[in-house]
Amino acid sequence: MAPQPTVLDRPRVPPPPPPMDWLTLGDAFEVACLVRCTPPPAAERGPIEPYRPVEFNREDAALRMRQLLNRLDVPVEHEVVSGGLRRRYELHRLHVPRDHRAAYAELRESGWRRGRRELLGGPAPGASTARAAWRSRLAAAAWRSALLAGGRHVRRHILGIRLTDRELAAVLVRSAALLDVPALLRPGAGCFVVSVADGPDRLRIMDRAALAPAR
Repeated sequence: MAPQPTVLDRPRVPPPPPPMDWLTLGDAFEVACLVRCTPPPAAERGPIEPYRPVEFNREDAALRMRQLLNRLDVPVEHEVVSGGLRRRYELHRLHVPRDHRAAYAELRESGWRRGRRELLGGPAPGASTARAAWRSRLAAAAWRSALLAGGRHVRRHILGIRLTDRELAAVLVRSAALLDVPALLRPGAGCFVVSVADGPDRLRIMDRAALAPAR
C-alpha cells in the first residue's frame, strides 16, 4: 500500500499588533526619533541588532525618553557614566530589561513606520481635523527629538542639526514644512545637516518643539 502523504501543519503566524491610537503613536514615534538621533557604536558591523542600549550626552534627552517609555509601560534603567580627564562629560545610558525588549522594539518600529508614513505621505482626501492636528504634533515631536538628541550645528544665520540617519533627515525637512518653516538638507562630513534660518523660522521651530521639563 502506498504510504499516506504527511500533512504538515501550517506555521502559525502571530496576529498583527492592534492599531495604535494617536497618543500611543505620538509617544512611540518620538522614542524612535530619539533613538535614530544616536548613531550606532562605531565598532558595530553587519546588520543592526533589534535592541541596543541608547546613549545620550544630554540629561534632558535621557529624561524625555524615560518619560515616554514610562507612558508606554516599558520599564527602563538609567545609568550615568562619567569620563574624560581635562574635559569631563556625562553619558546617559538607557537599558530596557530583557523581558520587555520585544515589546519595546515593536512599539518603536511600528511608531516609526506609521509616523513616517503620516508625515511623508500627503494628507488623505477627506482627512479628519484630528488627523491634520496630529500630523503637526508628529512634526513637532520629530524636531523636539532632534533638538534634544541630535548634533547641534549652530551658526549666526542658521540653526542646524547633524544626523547620520538619512530617513530622519528627510522627515525633519517635511516636518518643518508642516510647521510652516522652510528647511534645507545638505550633506556634511559623514552626516547630513538639516537647517532652518535664524530669526522667525528658528523661533517658530523652537516654540513648536518646546516641552515642559520632564520630571
